[in-house]
Amino acid sequence: MSHRLDIVVQDDTWELLKRIPAGAHSRTINEALHEWAQQKLRRLDAVAEMNRLQRDATWGVTTTEIARWIREDRDGGH
Repeated sequence: MSHRLDIVVQDDTWELLKRIPAGAHSRTINEALHEWAQQKLRRLDAVAEMNRLQRDATWGVTTTEIARWIREDRDGGH
């Protein structure tokens, strides 16, 4: 199901959109918004998980330590 939105964009955004074929505007904007929303939700989920870990930790772990562990794991530091 599709939904119609009326939005206002800044001039620089409009200049970029004009470079996209007219028939692809909706698809391009939808894909970009979808990706942005997924990233935003993943970040919110990660923050909630970090807060839960910190709240439930009985061994004194800090948010900074958890963030460092995640960064090291992501970067292959283990």
